[in-house]
Amino acid sequence: MTTDPASSAPFEVLIAGGSVAALEGALALRHLAGDRVSVTLIAPNREFVYRPMTVQEPFAYGAARRYPVEEIVREIGAELIEDSLQSVDPAAARARTASGAQHRYDALLVALGAQIRARYEYATTIDDRHLDAQLHGLVQDVEGGYVKHLAFVIPPRMSWPLPVYELALMTAVRAYDSNIELPITVLTPEDAPLAVFGGGASSAVSQLLADRHIEVITSAYCEIPRPGQIDVSPGGRTVHADRIVALPELEGPALPGLPADDDGFIPIDANCRIRGLEREFAAGDVVEFSIKHGGIAAQQADTAATMIASLAGAPVEPETFRPTIHGILLTGEKPRYLKAQITGGHGFSSEITEEPSWPSPAKIAAKYLAPYLEERDRAAGRSGT
Repeated sequence: MTTDPASSAPFEVLIAGGSVAALEGALALRHLAGDRVSVTLIAPNREFVYRPMTVQEPFAYGAARRYPVEEIVREIGAELIEDSLQSVDPAAARARTASGAQHRYDALLVALGAQIRARYEYATTIDDRHLDAQLHGLVQDVEGGYVKHLAFVIPPRMSWPLPVYELALMTAVRAYDSNIELPITVLTPEDAPLAVFGGGASSAVSQLLADRHIEVITSAYCEIPRPGQIDVSPGGRTVHADRIVALPELEGPALPGLPADDDGFIPIDANCRIRGLEREFAAGDVVEFSIKHGGIAAQQADTAATMIASLAGAPVEPETFRPTIHGILLTGEKPRYLKAQITGGHGFSSEITEEPSWPSPAKIAAKYLAPYLEERDRAAGRSGT
C-alpha cells in the first residue's frame, strides 16, 4: 500500500512507545519522509531517561540524563498522546489504548519496551529505573567493609548482560580505592563473558575481569533457594555470598491482535514488519530478537522507518535489518568500546578498544537520536557520553 504523492492527506503513522526505538523511529520518519507523514506517538512516560548510564548512579557519578518527551515530540513535529497501547486490530487498522480510545493508522510501529520480572526471591533484582535507590546502600557497605562476598547472577533467560559486568567492574574499583579486599563472583549462562560480542571482544573482557580479580563462572544455570546460597548446575556447585545482585528476566507484552512467541515477544521479518501483517512493524525490546540493546532497537526502528516511508510514497529504498552492536563498557576507570557484527544471535568480527572506532560515540548508538540528544545537550551546556 502506498499513497498518492499528490494527495493532500498525509500518511498517518502511529508509534507506540516512548523509549529509544520510538523516538528513533519518529526522527527517522521525519528525515526520510518529511511532510508526507503525520506521526503520532502514544507513550505513557513523560520523560525519556538515558537508561544505559543509570549503572553509574549508585557510585555517585551523577544522575542519568532525562529529557521531556513532550518537548522532543514537539520538536520532531509529531503529536503526543499520553497513553499506552493495549491492543491492535490489523484488519481495521486501529489501535486501542488504556483509556479506551481508538486510533486509526496507515502504518503502525510498535516500539514498546519489555516487561521485567524478578527470577529470584533471595536476590536484589536490578531495575535501571531505580538503580540508585536499589544499590546505593550496597556501595556504601562495600566502602565500609561490611560486604564479605558479592555475587552477580545472570538468570537462565538472559536479558542484556552488559550492566552486570559494568556493576562488577565498578564495584571492584570502588573496593580497591577503599582499600577493601572484596571477593566478587559473576555467574552467567553465557559460554564466555559478553559472548554476544564474539570471541575477540569476549576474551578482552575476560582479561579485564581477571585483572580486577573478579571470578566468572560461565555456563552457569543458577537457583537461589535461600538467602546467601547460589546452587549452580551443571556440576552441583554451591556458591555462598552475603550479597546477591541479579539481572531480571524479560517478558514481552503479548498484545492482543498481534502475533507473539511463548514469552510474549513479537516476531518480525528482515524488514522489521510484524510477521503475517502488512502495515504493522515492531522495533526494540518488544521484538523476538535475543539481543535487547538500545543500539539494536534504534537499528530496527531505522529499518522499519525506511519501509514506512516507502509506503508513504517517499523516494526511499527499504532496508533490511543487519544488526551491529556498538557498546561502551563502563569500568569505573577508562571505558572500553566494543563493536561486533551480529549473525545468528552472536557476534563476529568483534573488537574492543580504549578509543571509539565509530563517530560520535554514545552509550546508545542511534543514527538520528544520538546526534539529536547531543545537540540538545550542547544547547543546554552539557557534555559527556
